[in-house]
Parts: sequence; structure tokens; C-alpha cells
Amino acid sequence: MARNQAVYDKRELPTLLWFAFFKWGHNLISSPVEMDFTDNIPDDTSVIHNTLRGNINSFEILIDRYQDYVARIVRNHVPRDEAPEVAHTIFVQAYQSLRGFQGTGSFKNWLAKIAIRCCHDFWRSYYKQPENLAGPLPDACRNWVDHLLTDQSPERDAERVEARDLLQWALGQLSAGDRTVLTLTHLNEYSHAEAAALLDWSVTRVKVQSHRARKKLRKILAKILPQGTA
Repeated sequence: MARNQAVYDKRELPTLLWFAFFKWGHNLISSPVEMDFTDNIPDDTSVIHNTLRGNINSFEILIDRYQDYVARIVRNHVPRDEAPEVAHTIFVQAYQSLRGFQGTGSFKNWLAKIAIRCCHDFWRSYYKQPENLAGPLPDACRNWVDHLLTDQSPERDAERVEARDLLQWALGQLSAGDRTVLTLTHLNEYSHAEAAALLDWSVTRVKVQSHRARKKLRKILAKILPQGTA
């Protein structure tokens, strides 16, 4: 891409910036960059305007600035092994959609919306693949459930890993939409309004789908856990 060509006139990413995205996508998870914020570093709006005017390398400033923020979102929503690729996709989509940033809110919130949608798209694509459909309860979880059925003692702190595995299996029985809204509202404790803003849904839709998803999850867990545990 020529230096004086606006980023939104081109569908393909410039080669150098593509490699920068790939490198930062993996660094998001393993090697956070410590930024020295001084008065010489431009604000988000200035970086965006500069990028849209054709200085495409300016976007790297936003990658540096928000890589830790995006990493936290990704870690909470997708498997850790998949996190670098999803983080990479988030910044690619943000770059390609930059002209759509209206500037009425913060870039950070706008980026968070893209991140949540990418995580949602990951699960939607994941569940479309037959080999990824949730299968029977894993043996480790089954053994843990069997233990619960025979041992009702309150000392279960050492079983947190098994409990998390069981929860992940149960979440795998839900649709991508149910899993996403449940993760936001109940596991990450976003308010209904915050979740609606991130998903571009109405608050009513978030409330209804969250309630239904929680009932489905409880019903799934009730089939395998002792009464009163789910």
C-alpha cells in the first residue's frame, strides 16, 4: 500500500503490518509490553486519524497500548491454546474496521466490542465442526461426580480443577450465543447493560437469553450432580 493511500481503500493488509499483527497476537498472551506513557505519545484519536491518512504503521501504537487489555478479554472467553490466534484476529478486524470508529465513545470500548464478537464467532465456528461437538462427560469429570455421590463431606477445595473441567464440559452443551452471554453476565459479572453494549444487543435480549442459558446449564448439571449441588 502506498504511503498516501488511506487504509480503508484496501482490503488486503500490507505485508509488514500483517507480520506485526501476527507477532503481537502471540505476544498478547505470553510477553506483555511495558509502555512508557509520556506526553510525546499521541492519544487514540490522533493515532486513528494518522492511520486513516495513510501512515499505516501508526496502528502499532494502538496494538502496544491495548494488547494487555485484549489479552484479558480473550483469556476469559476462549481456550488458552486458541487465545493468540483470536487476539490476532481482533486487531486485524479493528484495523480493517477503523473507518467505522465514530469517535463518540472511547476506542477502548469500541475495541472491546470487537473482541467479544470475535470470541463469540470463535465458538460459533467451533460448534459448527462435528468433531468439536461436546461428547460424553470426560472420565475425570465422571470420576469426580461419582466421588460426590458417595462422599458428601465439605472438604472439596482440592477438587476445583475437576469442577472447572465439569463446568467447561457443561458450557460445551450450550449454543455459542448462550455460552457467550452466560460467560459475560455470570462468570465475568458484567451487568446486563454492559453485556448488551459489548454484543450490540438490547438489554432485554441479554436478560432473556442469560436467564434461559442459566436454566439450561442448571438442567445439564442437575442430571449429573447430586441434588442441591448444581
